[in-house]
Amino acid sequence: MEEVETTLIINPLDDIAKLKALASEPRIQMLSLLRQKTLNINEISDTLKLPQSTVATHISILEDAGLIITESVKAKKGNQKLCHPSFRELLVQFPEKKDESSDYVDIEMPIGLFTDCQVTAPCGLCSSEKIIGLLDIPDSFLNPDRMKAGLLWCGSGTFEYKFPNNYLKDSKKVNKLEVSMELSSETPGTNSNWPSDITVWINKTEIGTWTCPGDFGDKRGKYTPLWWKLEGSQYGLLKHFSVSEEGSFIDGEKISDVKLSDLHMSEHHSIRVRVGVKENSEHVGGMNIFGKGFGNYNQGIILRSYFDHS
Repeated sequence: MEEVETTLIINPLDDIAKLKALASEPRIQMLSLLRQKTLNINEISDTLKLPQSTVATHISILEDAGLIITESVKAKKGNQKLCHPSFRELLVQFPEKKDESSDYVDIEMPIGLFTDCQVTAPCGLCSSEKIIGLLDIPDSFLNPDRMKAGLLWCGSGTFEYKFPNNYLKDSKKVNKLEVSMELSSETPGTNSNWPSDITVWINKTEIGTWTCPGDFGDKRGKYTPLWWKLEGSQYGLLKHFSVSEEGSFIDGEKISDVKLSDLHMSEHHSIRVRVGVKENSEHVGGMNIFGKGFGNYNQGIILRSYFDHS
């Protein structure tokens, strides 16, 4: 069987078949049953007190819409069709309208593809399926499986990522860089009132520090897998760090006078993005970086390069 996705996102403009499949009380009841356990058509029929032929028709509609997965297996007499859900959570979401006036290129880096890391315990990393290496052992971050990581955490320290430098390859001039990532503080268990000073550097130049308010665990992250304990960090806040000739900003609020020209981009073949918690910060409250398969945004670290129209 193929792996069940944690969240199925439905675009109501394109996924009409899925919406029509959901517009039925019996089919909703079937999906609710299948989220709890795998059942065959006879078992669904018995539970819902519906004729087998009716159930088979509904199951066919759900399968055609991609809402369930069926598997034919041998039974005592002939074969039986086992039914599995293709999701654990369903989200209907309209796509965001792209600003046609914007001219930019995005590069998304998996959080496990760091090129350098210096961390202190508590620390660890995991994929959407399991813990990678050993907890609180910094050498675990050398594990080749780190490429699959969906969550990284540390008490203090830094992670660095190398992005290709579009400044050198594009004829248009870059006028702003923006780095976005999902972050939270880190403490044993969780604590929404646990501040941590998280700093970002680009090309070894410190552009500014954001004080994260806490380590969030009041509810499960939208994409956080079910095996991950509820007592662990569940999600972070999506932060946007940007640099232009006007200075450096976090979510549009100026944090320093470091300008794009201070990064000397034309002198580097890569753009180095470093994020971490300095040991001499006022609030050394650790850091979680959420990537694909964890948190609320299901993204890696995204570097966006904005270009001049001139």
